[in-house]
Amino acid sequence: MDAALAELDTDEELVGQLLLVGWQGTSAEGARDAIEQLRPGGVVFIANASTAQRAAAVNLGLDGLADEAGIPALLKAIDHEGGSIQRIADVPDLGSNREFAESGATEADACQRGATHARQLRQMGFDMNLAPVLDVTTNPDDPVIGDRSYGPDPRLVARLGSGYIRGLQAGGIAAVGKHFPGHGDSSVDSHLGLPVLDLGRRRLDDVELVPFQRAMDPDTDLAAVMTGHIALPRIDPSGLPATLSGPIVTGILRDDLGFDGLVLSDDTAAMAAITDDFAPGDAAVMAIGAGVDMLIIGGDLDRQRQMRDALVTALASGQLTRERVMDAARHVLAVKARFGLLEGRPEPAPGC
Repeated sequence: MDAALAELDTDEELVGQLLLVGWQGTSAEGARDAIEQLRPGGVVFIANASTAQRAAAVNLGLDGLADEAGIPALLKAIDHEGGSIQRIADVPDLGSNREFAESGATEADACQRGATHARQLRQMGFDMNLAPVLDVTTNPDDPVIGDRSYGPDPRLVARLGSGYIRGLQAGGIAAVGKHFPGHGDSSVDSHLGLPVLDLGRRRLDDVELVPFQRAMDPDTDLAAVMTGHIALPRIDPSGLPATLSGPIVTGILRDDLGFDGLVLSDDTAAMAAITDDFAPGDAAVMAIGAGVDMLIIGGDLDRQRQMRDALVTALASGQLTRERVMDAARHVLAVKARFGLLEGRPEPAPGC
C-alpha cells in the first residue's frame, strides 16, 4: 500500500484515488474517457450490465483500461443487496433483507448469505458490494429503505448485518455498511430531497448506531461505511447533510466510534439532497473536508471533472490539507491491498 501511495506523484493522481465514478453505456469502452482523464480509484456499476456474462466482460475491459492508463487497479463496485436492489438480473436473487430476517434467519444464515453473494460477485469480477443496509427502519412510512433493511430492531439488524459482512468479506468482496448514521427514520427519499431527522445523540446511540458499531468490532471488521445524505440538526446545527458534516463523519464515525476504514459518500451526482443545494465542486471539497475518503459520482463526466478539479484546486490552495487528502487516499489503497488488488496476498478475513 505504501508503495502504491508513493507512486501517486501528482496532485491529479492523488485526488483521482478519491473518486468512485459511474459511466454511461454497456461496455468498458464507455468508461475510457473517465479513466484516462480522471484516473479514478474505482468505478461503480449503475446501469452498465444486467447479466453476469456481460458484467464479467465489462470488468475485464475495465481492468485493461486501468492498465493502459498506468493507474492502480480499480475498485469495481455494485449494489447487490438482494430483492429490489440487484442490478444483475440473471443470478439467483436471495430476496430482500426484510424477507430474510422475517424467515427466522440466524447470524450464521446471514454469513452464508454473504458468502453466496461473494461467490456471485467474484465470478463477475467485482471487488466491492455496496451492502449491507444497516439502517434500522423505525419509520413505517420511510419511502426509500423499506424492506432493504433487516427491520426495526437494532440488535437484529446488528446481528444479521455482522454475519453478512463476515461471509461477504471472507469471500473476497469488500463490504460497505450504509447509510451512516442511519436513514431508517426518514420520511423523505434523499434521491428527491434532503431528509431532516430530529434525533439526538442518545437516540442514535440506542438505535441507529448499534448496527454500525457491531460491524466495526474486530470479529466483523467492516471494510467501508457509506454516508447518507441526511441532516441531523440536533447533532450538527448547520443542517448540512451527513456526507458534508464534519461533526457527523469525523466527530461521530471517526472519533467516537473509532472507525479507521474507508468512508464512501452515497452518490453525489444523482441525489437531490446534494445536487439541489450544492455546486459539484463545493460538494466535493466539503465532503472530503468533513472526513469522507471517496466520492461516488454517477455517470456524468462533466460533473466528475468539476469535482476532481475542485479537489485539486483546494489541495493546492490549502483549503484541503495534504494530510487529509493523503489520509483519504491511504484508506482507499488499504481496501485495495486488503482485497488483493495491489501486489501481495490479501489479508485473511474472518469467515462463517
